[in-house]
Amino acid sequence: MVASIVSTVNMKGGVGKTTLTVNLATCLAKYYQKRVLVLDLDSQISATLSLMSPHDFAKTRKKRRTLSYLIDNIIQPNPHSKLEIFDIICPGICDIEGLELLPGDIELYDEYLVSEMLHQQASQSQDINFEAIWNRFESSLIKQILEPALDEYDFIILDCAPGYNLLTRSGIAASNFYLLPARPEPLSIVGMQLLERRIAKLKESHKASADPLTINLIGVVFILSGGGLLSRYYNQVMRRVQSDFQPEQIFTQSIPMDVNVAKAVDTFMPVVTAMPNTQGSKAFVKLTEEFLQKVAQYG
Repeated sequence: MVASIVSTVNMKGGVGKTTLTVNLATCLAKYYQKRVLVLDLDSQISATLSLMSPHDFAKTRKKRRTLSYLIDNIIQPNPHSKLEIFDIICPGICDIEGLELLPGDIELYDEYLVSEMLHQQASQSQDINFEAIWNRFESSLIKQILEPALDEYDFIILDCAPGYNLLTRSGIAASNFYLLPARPEPLSIVGMQLLERRIAKLKESHKASADPLTINLIGVVFILSGGGLLSRYYNQVMRRVQSDFQPEQIFTQSIPMDVNVAKAVDTFMPVVTAMPNTQGSKAFVKLTEEFLQKVAQYG
């Protein structure tokens, strides 16, 4: 089977995007025997450091075995390049069979070199304008990187950067599905609304291409950041979100406030591995079951 590619994305940071990515990926591999690749598209490398220690990452980066190497080889092709995607992917992450990581980097690509390359292509073409060339590069970059690995996995989960940079757009363009993590807070909702508009615009801009976007929303996942007196307020905000989406587009399973989810970051492991009996871990296991049911509905 060809892997299903899933982007975890929200325009706003701090909504639990990386937490959702690494725990969902771990549950899929650990409890459902799926082969899963996590791809870190965020220069903050939060997903990478949630799955490997800073020491191991430093050694990996020193050997240039990060996503940056693969991007550089597309922007400035080098016939002498020796590393391919399988040389960079780290297998057996957290000693879990089937869970693998394509590490990110704090310097993923040079914006000047990308712009220079695309302007050069535009100047050499009389039939294609710069916007079309940009759209083609944007839609193909992450697809091109992942293409050799698609037959090796059941799921490839992309941890996208907040905002709307080149790699986030390219990750969305490469994906079959996207997950929308959200905290029940007004700014998180604004981030969701912005994302929905931009995905619609991205689809429109690629409509005329040979490979139009067919990405579908798997669902909104609420990741709570408080309780007690905040519960009533959170419920009000969640009802506002529920009015903006179809019922089937919102996960019934939310992730409760659990300090152990945050503590797990200090162990450089997902909470479902570091502390499997906690409330947060059990919620992620149930969420994963619901995720698989939603994916299955798309055949």
